[in-house]
Amino acid sequence: MIDPDPSGRGRVLRLRGALLAFGVAGLMVAGGASAKAQSLGQGISAFNRQDYVTASRVFIPRAERGNSAAQTYLGLLFETGRGVPQNYTEAAMWYRRAAEQGDARAQYSLGLLYDRGQGVPQDIVEASKWLNLSTAASPPRVRESRARIRDAVTSKMTRGEIAQARLRALEWAPSREH
Repeated sequence: MIDPDPSGRGRVLRLRGALLAFGVAGLMVAGGASAKAQSLGQGISAFNRQDYVTASRVFIPRAERGNSAAQTYLGLLFETGRGVPQNYTEAAMWYRRAAEQGDARAQYSLGLLYDRGQGVPQDIVEASKWLNLSTAASPPRVRESRARIRDAVTSKMTRGEIAQARLRALEWAPSREH
């Protein structure tokens, strides 16, 4: 058989392509988490570039599979109507799924939705619960600003409501989605 490419260049390129395909497949099998993280990273990059449609396409399947970071970003997209139609009920649902897993950003956002009654019934006790949990779990650089919001909500509450919210927060435990 006569090689149509006597330079061997085509064969080298095909070999490189095969090795690349094997390498990518190997990474997906051996390091599935890094392949997922890279894709989540691509969604975050799209979000930061304000390419919200692309971001939503990346986040939706990951959120559906239980990725709390994707759920939180998706909640934000639905809350603000970026890349998806604005829908506070959808936002609350995605925030709740992430908040139940312990995502402090989602807990904060869900608390604000409860305070305003957007996508959920207005419930100051539930708002305070989520804001308390978020503040406690937040990194130091944002803890102070979240504490101010939590305290503003608490200032609208009776002593009984404050006690209820604190008890709910104390009884709460994170749960992972399967």
